[in-house]
Amino acid sequence: MSATVYAQEKVHKIVMHVDDNDPKRMNMVLNNASNVDKYFKAKGEEVQIEIVAYGPGLTMLMAEKSPVKKRVLSFGQNFDNISFSACGNTHRKMSKKAGKQIALLSNAKMVTSGVVQLVMRQEQGWSYVRP
Repeated sequence: MSATVYAQEKVHKIVMHVDDNDPKRMNMVLNNASNVDKYFKAKGEEVQIEIVAYGPGLTMLMAEKSPVKKRVLSFGQNFDNISFSACGNTHRKMSKKAGKQIALLSNAKMVTSGVVQLVMRQEQGWSYVRP
């Protein structure tokens, strides 16, 4: 198989994370994801990006509190290759503290543990980027 054929068949897989409640960091990870998507699409190459939020960073995916709610929802409508994963451990603790189940944005999926999700993705060959 030639290098050109291999490059065309390869799917780039990137996992990023947000672990603090800082709108600047949240916007940075969204900008990074958008820029990476744009770069590979311009080259005619496929890319999958997963953004994992845990700890205080889970605020990014909270329906009532996300400072980047419009952007995250827009990503869900405009990028079928960019996904959002919410840490179930953090969600459970925050919901208990709030005394109610915290609603997440519609395009966020729950994973058992954000940190474990990062580890598993890296073990599966995904590139890890910490914005």
